[in-house]
Amino acid sequence: MTVLPDRLTIGELAARSGLAASALRYYEDLGLIHSERTAGGQRRYSRATLRRVAFVRAAQQVGLSLEEARKALDSLPEQRPPTAAQWARVATAWQRRIDAQIAELQALRATLGGCIGCGCLSLRKCRLYNPEDSASGTGSGARYLLGEESPAEAGG
Repeated sequence: MTVLPDRLTIGELAARSGLAASALRYYEDLGLIHSERTAGGQRRYSRATLRRVAFVRAAQQVGLSLEEARKALDSLPEQRPPTAAQWARVATAWQRRIDAQIAELQALRATLGGCIGCGCLSLRKCRLYNPEDSASGTGSGARYLLGEESPAEAGG
């Protein structure tokens, strides 16, 4: 068996990163991390992979998807730390995404405020009211919470 110097096995990477080996294989399938194979077909990861895994976990903690994390990682070097300019570019993109997410959550909080405040959940006046799933014709998800007018609001 060929041993790759300065490389981590999947078990070592799992122990160091706090992720299960199955999660690491999934990350690899998504292109978030990469491995080399030994002559026996075993995965070996560079130590820089620990940084990439930490990056993905940080992205998830701030609400970014794995696809968003992959796109950001694609713009960064794989075997060395990013430069300040490279990191600033990624951080700026993340800030825009996080600001948009905050605005969405604030709008949702404002919409739910009435129901949370009064607690009545009145079927006649509540924005959450949706008789016979009439909102399903306009698309998936909570249509009225997404900003669409209910028939009652539209005067119908």
